[in-house]
Amino acid sequence: MARSPDHRSRRRFLRDAASGLAAFGLAGCSGGSADPAATVAALKQRLLGPRAIIGGFVGQAFERGHRLRDPKALPAPDETRRTDVAIIGTGIAGLAAARAVQAGHLDDYRLFELEDDTGGNSRGGLVAGFACPWGAHYLPTPGPAADDVAALLDEYRLRTVVDGQVQYDERQLCHAPQERLYLDGRWHDGLLPVQGQPAATLDQYRRFASLIAQETQPGRFTIPTSTSRWDERLTALDAMPFSAWLDGHGLDAPALRTYLDYCCRDDYGAGTATVSAWAGLHYFISRHGFDAPHEGAKPDDDVLTWPEGNAWLARRLAEPHRSHTQTGALVLKIEDRGADVAIDVLDVASQRLTRWLAKRAVIATPLFVAARLVASPPDALAAAARAQPHSPWLVANLHIDAPLAASRDEPPLSWDNVIHGSAGLGYVNAMNQSTRPHDGATVLTYYRAFGDDPAAGREALLKRGWEDWAAAIVRELSAPHPDLRGKLREVQIMRYGHAMAIPSPGVRSSAWLAALREPIGRLAFAHADLSAYSVFEEAFDRGLRAGRETVKRLG
Repeated sequence: MARSPDHRSRRRFLRDAASGLAAFGLAGCSGGSADPAATVAALKQRLLGPRAIIGGFVGQAFERGHRLRDPKALPAPDETRRTDVAIIGTGIAGLAAARAVQAGHLDDYRLFELEDDTGGNSRGGLVAGFACPWGAHYLPTPGPAADDVAALLDEYRLRTVVDGQVQYDERQLCHAPQERLYLDGRWHDGLLPVQGQPAATLDQYRRFASLIAQETQPGRFTIPTSTSRWDERLTALDAMPFSAWLDGHGLDAPALRTYLDYCCRDDYGAGTATVSAWAGLHYFISRHGFDAPHEGAKPDDDVLTWPEGNAWLARRLAEPHRSHTQTGALVLKIEDRGADVAIDVLDVASQRLTRWLAKRAVIATPLFVAARLVASPPDALAAAARAQPHSPWLVANLHIDAPLAASRDEPPLSWDNVIHGSAGLGYVNAMNQSTRPHDGATVLTYYRAFGDDPAAGREALLKRGWEDWAAAIVRELSAPHPDLRGKLREVQIMRYGHAMAIPSPGVRSSAWLAALREPIGRLAFAHADLSAYSVFEEAFDRGLRAGRETVKRLG
């Protein structure tokens, strides 16, 4: 979706946003009220309009996870229970680990989830009766290295091979229109600006395409990254910011840089100055490369998506393990005792503490969380907790009760709608997959990442109220949609303080990350953090690998 290329402006916004003022442009408001509360209330009224708008924050309060910060001594367990395998975390990695354990004919396993539902960043829900995502909203069709993802899609009958040709369920491929960009007061087809751009910019598009082609070699940029042939060239690229690589090649056209910044924020939660050159190039080379507009044959139907996003996949992954899963379970401590692993689990509802003794454990949480859970954490895990940054995210679902106004000479409402230069990442139309013959009410899913200044982003997410965020989002989306305020009925907001690892320079090739990809004692680690960034394929791969290795070591 879209993002601001001005990092100083972004930092300034985040700093001011924590106080709940600057996001609404209070300095430019008329009236000059001396009462800040009255000024904010007046501005909310102007932005949200006179009609009643319902909503609030969804998901669990931060306090549940923040209890891990409390160093107080733990209470004595109320009971002790045993299992062969304990899996901590039920995001895609944890669910994949359970899939591998079950496939290994082990039935004595338990999954523990802090939240009240499984799925992690791939959860979804309902707003005004419409299914919509609360996190990841699509899955690219798998490339040649993603055998396990392909097998999963085969199992779910999303993918078939007929006479050697791969075919996907047309109903699940992203429907047209797919993408549009709001720039210079109007919508444009596609996300890379062409119309009105100078010849020098178009030439830079072609040069970037040529450089991507030069860097593309078999086995070097693959998904999942565990199948990549890592070498000195990739290490060198991982050591520098993507922005420095672009500068070194003279790629400074604002339209190109803004687009590339968007791509990085969309996949990694942070912009080109924050992520590594390896990550920036991996975004393109691992998928379908990069073609200058009108000069390539990039396929259109390369994304699987559902109204509820990747929750469609997460729920199917979770279903076989329901009887083995405990939600609302706060894991307080994991101790590898040599003969077994002791896991202290607090049931949030009953406040009862159970000590589980497992033969082996798979820790499918972010690595910085694992470092808090594991007693005497290994050096590699402690290093990961210190060095690996994570991006906060905000996801908002906005219910509108009538279609937004559209001009006949502009692209219509698309699946992905990007506002050039905005603070957020644009929005996805949750009803894009619908086959209804007319436009109507829908839900717009808005995304925003804060990885360029995570501390300020987390502070803003914690301190600002729902009404403040709703007003800021409406203000941003009203630029292309001045009629939004009159059609908006509900705004539900999900906040992620540590949504995804950022592949900042040096992280992917670090020794400590490599060390955690193998079991340490009776503990195996399984999370997309091990790949240095968070997408479905990486989490699924890391979970399967940890689960399979656990089965192997149990014999």
